[in-house]
Amino acid sequence: MKKECPSCAMMIEKDAQICPICQYEFPRRSYQNNLKWIAILLAILFLLVILL
Repeated sequence: MKKECPSCAMMIEKDAQICPICQYEFPRRSYQNNLKWIAILLAILFLLVILL
Protein backbone atom coordinates (compact mmCIF):
# COMPACT_ATOMS: atom_id res chain seq x y z
CA MET A 1 0.00 0.00 0.00
CA LYS A 2 1.23 3.51 -0.73
CA LYS A 3 0.59 7.07 0.40
CA GLU A 4 0.99 10.42 -1.32
CA CYS A 5 3.65 12.86 -0.22
CA PRO A 6 1.98 16.23 0.53
CA SER A 7 5.06 18.09 -0.66
CA CYS A 8 5.84 16.54 -4.05
CA ALA A 9 2.71 14.41 -4.70
CA MET A 10 4.75 11.25 -5.36
CA MET A 11 3.36 7.92 -4.24
CA ILE A 12 5.67 6.33 -1.68
CA GLU A 13 5.55 3.36 0.67
CA LYS A 14 2.99 3.67 3.46
CA ASP A 15 5.57 3.01 6.18
CA ALA A 16 8.07 5.63 4.95
CA GLN A 17 8.78 8.43 7.43
CA ILE A 18 10.76 10.54 4.93
CA CYS A 19 9.94 11.01 1.24
CA PRO A 20 12.87 9.68 -0.84
CA ILE A 21 12.17 12.26 -3.56
CA CYS A 22 11.87 15.59 -1.73
CA GLN A 23 12.98 14.58 1.82
CA TYR A 24 9.64 15.65 3.36
CA GLU A 25 9.42 14.33 6.93
CA PHE A 26 6.01 12.97 7.84
CA PRO A 27 4.85 14.02 11.32
CA ARG A 28 4.97 11.26 13.90
CA ARG A 29 1.82 10.53 15.80
CA SER A 30 1.89 11.79 19.33
CA TYR A 31 0.58 9.29 21.87
CA GLN A 32 0.80 11.93 24.59
CA ASN A 33 -1.99 13.89 22.86
CA ASN A 34 -4.15 10.74 22.80
CA LEU A 35 -3.45 10.08 26.47
CA LYS A 36 -4.51 13.63 27.33
CA TRP A 37 -7.91 13.13 25.67
CA ILE A 38 -8.39 9.74 27.33
CA ALA A 39 -7.66 11.31 30.73
CA ILE A 40 -10.16 14.12 30.07
CA LEU A 41 -12.87 11.66 29.00
CA LEU A 42 -12.25 9.47 32.05
CA ALA A 43 -12.47 12.51 34.34
CA ILE A 44 -15.79 13.54 32.78
CA LEU A 45 -17.12 10.00 33.08
CA PHE A 46 -16.00 9.86 36.71
CA LEU A 47 -17.79 13.15 37.47
CA LEU A 48 -20.97 11.92 35.78
CA VAL A 49 -20.95 8.74 37.87
CA ILE A 50 -20.50 10.73 41.10
CA LEU A 51 -23.22 13.26 40.28
CA LEU A 52 -25.81 10.66 39.28
